[in-house]
Amino acid sequence: MTQGDAAAYLYAEGLMLDRLDFDPWLALYTSDCLFWMPAWRDDGTQTDDPDRELSLIYYRGRRNLEDRVQRIRSGFSVASAVMPRVAHMIGGVQLTEAEEGRVKLDSSFITNVHDVRSRATHAYFGRYEHELVLEDGAWKISQKIIRLMNDVVPTMLDVYGV
Repeated sequence: MTQGDAAAYLYAEGLMLDRLDFDPWLALYTSDCLFWMPAWRDDGTQTDDPDRELSLIYYRGRRNLEDRVQRIRSGFSVASAVMPRVAHMIGGVQLTEAEEGRVKLDSSFITNVHDVRSRATHAYFGRYEHELVLEDGAWKISQKIIRLMNDVVPTMLDVYGV
């Protein structure tokens, strides 16, 4: 994977979330993936153990991501009854580590989320840490860590909004 390939991969993931196109988005993830947004322990330290400490979002395994998407689509989730408008801006993509069949990527993001019901717009920003593995000839996300920098969240936060 080249630096350009890495950036294109992350841009494509962001666009899938912008379009709320969940099936191809879920297909990007390995069955045993980690999707995690740690909380802040204090002003300068994030939690580092999702099994023992508070997380803003934590899913282990694609099956759990699939369950969340099913709840979003079901109409029973009040928070997702009217889907927000979302735009991801991803930049500073760096391929930080590469070995045979595995790469690590670091990037920054800004996500703008417009809640149609309340007519409120929120911006979230931070850093992504992706780990990709080559699985059956395709790159899959085995780990995505979202380091949210503005951790005062004025409304519901979900997988499509960060």
